[in-house]
Amino acid sequence: MNNVYLFLLLILQVNIYSYDIYAVVETPQMPVNGDADDPAIWINDLDKSNSLIFGTDKYNGIYSYDLNGKIINYSETGNVNNIDIRKTYTNGNSYSLLYGSNRSDSSLSLWILDDAKTDKDLKLGDFMLPVKPNHVAEANMIVYGVCAGTHPEFGNIAFITEDEGSRVQMWRFDFLESNFTLLKEFNNSDAIQSEGCVYDDENSTLFISEEQDRGILRAYKINKKLEFNNPMIIDTRQGNIVGDPEGITILKTSDKDGYVILSSQGNSKFNVYKRTNPYNFIKSFSINGFGLVDEVNDTDGLDITSINLGTSFPEGILVVQDGRNEDTSSNNTQNFKYISTKDVLMKINLK
Repeated sequence: MNNVYLFLLLILQVNIYSYDIYAVVETPQMPVNGDADDPAIWINDLDKSNSLIFGTDKYNGIYSYDLNGKIINYSETGNVNNIDIRKTYTNGNSYSLLYGSNRSDSSLSLWILDDAKTDKDLKLGDFMLPVKPNHVAEANMIVYGVCAGTHPEFGNIAFITEDEGSRVQMWRFDFLESNFTLLKEFNNSDAIQSEGCVYDDENSTLFISEEQDRGILRAYKINKKLEFNNPMIIDTRQGNIVGDPEGITILKTSDKDGYVILSSQGNSKFNVYKRTNPYNFIKSFSINGFGLVDEVNDTDGLDITSINLGTSFPEGILVVQDGRNEDTSSNNTQNFKYISTKDVLMKINLK
């Protein structure tokens, strides 16, 4: 084996093991009085290439984007900080439940989308998210993060966290009765401020990030008795978290396996953990710029799917908030960036 061959082999290995992740699509940046915060992916089961990305301007409303980053609709829903989506089925029809932590009235807000009608409206260019939600649950606290789920015992559920406090509320939405029920209110351990959360439906596990003074990621197993007194600490600032842990999402590789991805805001990285107990830390990655799309920094919310969304994202999409959109000559406010899930999986699986 000659020296040239060895050199080329070394270069190939370096390139493989330093595989980079790039943002390939971005949305328009927020106006000066706006602030992008949290995305949620709506899967259009009737035409997956015509799916939507919802994204909050946490001071003003909710944007709807297509998979090219184009604005489809803007709805002045108010001060909605975080959003999340789950599907529900009744009488052979599919509906999407879009939950929002609405700081305008300290509520858990819910928009119900008829999936077939949404698909039709998108094809006609008529889709509009209503300004007013279909249902509202009064939280009696300053709301912050929200995450949705389904549970075999409780059905459609949502968790909402408290701004500048440790309280977390678990709500059930009865689709047939069209009402909310508060199932449980508990404290996220001794947290000073809980932020993002995500619920793992298949593993009945709630993940919550705590920001500000400490920076902790916790996991709660959800049982029928709704006992929240024994959380597991997954990571802290003494471990792999830098600054505030913010948005959390789950990348599913099978029914119960996959990865938890956490925004480590202080170093603009994304920490990857095993989806199942003991939630081992695997690695972290950054998101670089590509062409006219700049790199990602200071991320708040994120969402991911591994579902085939057509030719642009055949293995799914990761959507992240970018805290500083630096590829424009004015304002440099926030926007949302799209990344191929294929690239994320390749990065995670490199040893």
